[in-house]
Amino acid sequence: MQAELHADQTRIAFVPDDRERCYIAAMRILNHRFNSEGELRRKLTMKEFASDVIDATISRLRNEKWLDDDRFASAFARTRVRKGIGLLRIKRELIAAGVDDDAIARALTLDDHDEREAALTSARKRLAVLRRRDDDAQIRQKLVAYLFRQGYDSSMAMDVVRELMA
Repeated sequence: MQAELHADQTRIAFVPDDRERCYIAAMRILNHRFNSEGELRRKLTMKEFASDVIDATISRLRNEKWLDDDRFASAFARTRVRKGIGLLRIKRELIAAGVDDDAIARALTLDDHDEREAALTSARKRLAVLRRRDDDAQIRQKLVAYLFRQGYDSSMAMDVVRELMA
């Protein structure tokens, strides 16, 4: 930080340098929600900070434990699984967030998660809505497409729909 003394003021005002401004911007971003390192880097780049300043800020945040891709990926995966999202979609979202493959693999290793049961639960909820409007053939197509979009494996989606429509 640089200090400036103004002639008409008796106190010193601090003017933050680029590193400090970048750090403050990063903390504001992280205050809203966890971000991966890749997401934070993109957001700081959009704010037009220099890449060396962003690197220094990210390094500082990592050292201070404000930024941790493993923790981000684990929390993200747990939240998305609770919302009925399949592991394939969660993996795609984590890749898009800039999380590395090893962190993704660790995050998707969920001991208490049954992917098939999650797909069945998701499909049952959707089926209740679809039964009001469509015939069985349309319901099958829409239900399989829905499960694909939710991130479930194609063979599992078709098996779940067969089981529910039997």
